[in-house]
Amino acid sequence: MPESEHGPRERMVFSAAQLIRRDGVAATGMREVAVHAGAPRGSLQHYFPGGKEQLVNEAVGWAGRYAGRRVARFLDALPEPTPSGLFAEMVRQWTDEYESAGFAGGCPVAAATVDWAESTASTRDAAAAAFATWTGPVAGALTGMGVPEERAGALATLMISALEGAILMARAERDTRALTTVARELGPLLDAAVQRTG
Repeated sequence: MPESEHGPRERMVFSAAQLIRRDGVAATGMREVAVHAGAPRGSLQHYFPGGKEQLVNEAVGWAGRYAGRRVARFLDALPEPTPSGLFAEMVRQWTDEYESAGFAGGCPVAAATVDWAESTASTRDAAAAAFATWTGPVAGALTGMGVPEERAGALATLMISALEGAILMARAERDTRALTTVARELGPLLDAAVQRTG
């Protein structure tokens, strides 16, 4: 996210998401966000009058939109879109990161949910909305590949839930085994949901 393309507000939301995914909400301070974003410290109160809660919620929203937009990119990368291929691409994003950069980062939505959702209702709502923003495009992609609409939402939830759990296990184990396992084991189940025509 180059500075020339985004103003300080957008950079701070992005930076908050990056720090939350690495350190969690509790360890992410407003000053650290400003430094990471290369933004003036005084701009925090200007852009986020609701303080840290507002910034966290906006970072969570950004993460949900980012994940939702990635679905179309994953589909474009597939020579022939299949549910298992889509899920493999979703998983590959994480295995590539972990194999090249280590296991420091996770999902900012999951981190915010674990850290703040029980104590901060607005963050719980933001996390639920972020997951919905991600689940919707996955379900739409599945429907586009021939999965009946009545199953697509449930399978999208299964895919995202399995991915989130595998991310946690990969970080704990410092190994991508859980990620490659869920991709391999869920793939046939996902492809079996496609209704063949003709």
